[in-house]
Amino acid sequence: MKKIRFLFASLLALTSVLLTSRSQAQVFDPTAPPNPAVVLSDTAEARQVVESPEARRRKAAADSAKRTERMFRAFGYQGIRLTRPGKAALLAALLPGAGQIYNRRWWKLPLVYGSLGGVIYGEVFYQKIYREFADAYNLVQADPTKLQNPIFLGENAAQVRSLNGLNSNVIRFRGYRDIFYLYIGLAYGLQIVDALVDAHLKDFDVSDDLSLHWHPTMLAVPGRALAVPTAPGVLFALRVK
Repeated sequence: MKKIRFLFASLLALTSVLLTSRSQAQVFDPTAPPNPAVVLSDTAEARQVVESPEARRRKAAADSAKRTERMFRAFGYQGIRLTRPGKAALLAALLPGAGQIYNRRWWKLPLVYGSLGGVIYGEVFYQKIYREFADAYNLVQADPTKLQNPIFLGENAAQVRSLNGLNSNVIRFRGYRDIFYLYIGLAYGLQIVDALVDAHLKDFDVSDDLSLHWHPTMLAVPGRALAVPTAPGVLFALRVK
């Protein structure tokens, strides 16, 4: 009987020890710092990002208007800092066609010099005729007998037989001469604007992927009553990639 009690007490003691050790192993300490798993790289190879030519071209196009260059640098003078469009415009203002040469748009030179040469020729032509009629008018006004002798007048003025006719031609050809002054200014200004815009768009990314989308929509109508403020219409969207 004593042996049975002893075995039973020993079995209870062993069972309590096992349960105590298992409960202690399952205790969670919230104050303990976390122990994250460390993932080690399986290779020591250093990879370098390769930039494509298209990406470099887009980046250059975005920065083209911000890049600066120096102009009039000589004899220790650092020159003037100008952006590329500003430099192209200044060169075109100093010498017509120089901005196009700076932009490497050689094919535009005949257009620049042809337009300027044409309007300058027109101004010189009308200035010559105006001067002829003005001198003839002054001469006849001082001595009316000169009107009967065309040898004293110019080739064009000799065909007019009255003082009023000479005066009318003076006014007409003076107006032609003055309008060609305006044409010269326009041609000169347009070649400056062309050089400026061309320098801005020189590196502009132009893609062949043009897509046009349209879909029905409700468009706002100005002046329409609040009850029906919109009307059906078509919306177009042109996307340039």
